[in-house]
Amino acid sequence: MKLAYIGTYPPRECGIGIFTRNLYRSMRANNGTAKDPVEGFVVAMNDHEQTFNYPEEVNLTIRQEHQRDYLEAVKFINLSGADVCILEHEFGIFGGQSGIYILPLLHRLEMPLIVTLHTILKSPSYNEKAVLQEICKMAHKIVVMSHKAIEFLTGIYDVDKEKIAFIEHGVPDIQFDQEQSKKEFKLENKKLLLTFGILSRNKGIETVIKALPEVIEKYPEVLYMVLGKTHPNVLRHSGEEYRNYLHRLVKSLNLDDHVFFINEFINQKELFKYLSASDIYITPYLNEAQITSGTLSYAVGVGSAVVSTPYWHASELLADGRGRFFNFNDSEELSKIFMDLLDNPEVLKELRKKAYKYGKTITWPKSGSKYVALVEQILAAKPEVSVKNETSIDPLILPPFSLDHIKRLTDDTGIIQHAKFGIPNLKEGYCLDDNARALLMVLMAYRQTKDERALNLAPIYLSYVHYMQNKDGTFRNFLSFSRNFLDETGSEDSFGRTIWALGYLLANAPNDAYYQTGKLIFFDASPNFEKLQSIRGIANAMLGISYYLRSNPSDDSMTERLRNLAGKLIKQYEDNSSSSWKWFERLLAYDNGILPLALLHSADVLNDDKITGIALETMNFLTGITLKDGYLSIVGNEKWYKKEGERSMFAQQPVDALAMVLMYHQAFHLTKDKEYLTKLFSCFMWFLGENDLRMNLFDFETKGCCDGFESYGVNRNQGAESSLAYLISHLIVLQAFEELEKIDLLQ
Repeated sequence: MKLAYIGTYPPRECGIGIFTRNLYRSMRANNGTAKDPVEGFVVAMNDHEQTFNYPEEVNLTIRQEHQRDYLEAVKFINLSGADVCILEHEFGIFGGQSGIYILPLLHRLEMPLIVTLHTILKSPSYNEKAVLQEICKMAHKIVVMSHKAIEFLTGIYDVDKEKIAFIEHGVPDIQFDQEQSKKEFKLENKKLLLTFGILSRNKGIETVIKALPEVIEKYPEVLYMVLGKTHPNVLRHSGEEYRNYLHRLVKSLNLDDHVFFINEFINQKELFKYLSASDIYITPYLNEAQITSGTLSYAVGVGSAVVSTPYWHASELLADGRGRFFNFNDSEELSKIFMDLLDNPEVLKELRKKAYKYGKTITWPKSGSKYVALVEQILAAKPEVSVKNETSIDPLILPPFSLDHIKRLTDDTGIIQHAKFGIPNLKEGYCLDDNARALLMVLMAYRQTKDERALNLAPIYLSYVHYMQNKDGTFRNFLSFSRNFLDETGSEDSFGRTIWALGYLLANAPNDAYYQTGKLIFFDASPNFEKLQSIRGIANAMLGISYYLRSNPSDDSMTERLRNLAGKLIKQYEDNSSSSWKWFERLLAYDNGILPLALLHSADVLNDDKITGIALETMNFLTGITLKDGYLSIVGNEKWYKKEGERSMFAQQPVDALAMVLMYHQAFHLTKDKEYLTKLFSCFMWFLGENDLRMNLFDFETKGCCDGFESYGVNRNQGAESSLAYLISHLIVLQAFEELEKIDLLQ
């Protein structure tokens, strides 16, 4: 019997990881109950870009926010010969919105699935509920560790009760003598109160600290020990703010000699020694929304006298006199309970006795045996496993997303516009076009992946945009490397692209400072919107206005501006189109997809059938010319494609491929027709060799994108425009894949 486990795993410091390791070991130990020997391997979830020195049972790792890793993992699992896959599910350890990246992996499993749910939300968001429901649909058995969890799954998530198995949180079968443990820690003369676990605001440690002064007046030998590191997500966003608050609270109450913090993630054996040494164990969580608590299970398992708030798991585990309860955030009541227990050692002893007796029934050998029996039950039933068909978008083909080349091109002024091969060409300086595109790209990257490196680049590009703005709201475009202006007013195209980036910023600002700066520049530029004459300048500006209006739909004057600009594009179409030429000009020039794209966005915002009709008509016309052979063949910039003339094949450029990717993505959003995602992916594959020359434009060494190709082959220079076009396209493909998974799970 071979099992594949997916979850976090030590040495990553995570409670789920400890659970996964204990489950793996207890099932492998077999306990003499399994008909066949149990073996297996672990696929470990890594936290963002961190790496760990895993033990030999970890055969593969998945980086949390790397979609490609999930699909590589499922191929590995399917080829491994595993009979059953066991997933440890917790919100926050899988990538994508609400952990959606795990779904493509589970969809492609070719074996039965058991899922252990560590968190089940009573009031989930729409996406959290949809993701968990889909996981439950795919699971052959769902393991929960409390009866409240069963109630939630059946009542909130509509899960069939027959699918659910109740197996309590296992506890290692480790015992230490209390007196010996106290002696080892030099606590023989102390009354030890203990709380352990990952620190975060919801743990309620401050409730215990506030309860201590009265207790210590009578029992000065009381020591409260808080054992555990700060949660990594809290550290990432708030640092040690909570721990520092607790230290200040201790100082203000003159408790320095009575409260002790151990900022470590200690091993299991050492932890049980501390538990054995404790006189009272406390879980002071601030609200009831805790469906499973491994720390509480451990305390009961070792026979601790537990005092807790009545959160869901505690209410069950400490029932029948196995613990004492106090109300949430009630330090006064907690203080009285401490006094009562310390005043009455026999009561304290009885609590420990009842907890210990119950703890012997939930040791890991017993829980492991129950999991083994569950696997045998599933395999005996020989269930059918329906594998989801591969989608038209395959992220496995994509190289890993990388900002390396963009960082290479960027200095403290902005992004250098050109490169010699993969090296920045400083002689050419900077331009507004590329800094606007770069701003758009890093905002998209941060929104999708929460990559801090992308966010750190954003102010460089935004400050460049601000620096290049004239008093009348227009923009200069070119700046030399020595920071001398090279023009008075840039092209309308560069103006429009800047408005596009600013509009996206206003709809997706990572913080208020960026939003306020972007808003200032955007509205200083807005008097120039209706002066635009270039249809590509108009189209780019329409994109920015559309993004802005999605987050500010009540701005009637801006809505009217968008309608007027859309009217200009439609007039161009009506003046130049015919029954055989459904286009805005009498030629197909550069960046062609941007024109239907602008109408598709404005149609979405304005809800205008005429705009929608022309957007789809021109998109289909462009499709017929550029995708007729099943791959993207861009109209070359050498001579373009004049009506009734011959199209130019060469000087194909990445910015045109980007426009096509964006166009089909928006068409999918507007129509919900998944066929557009197939076309989107075909256009993206232009970068990776699905083109007229069958040559790759992405450089796997530099992580940049070549500037296009000519009749002689690929132009190996890797400037900002090309590399940004590739990266934005890459992000769109990842986003489209995630959206497709979300749609499929709702069907």
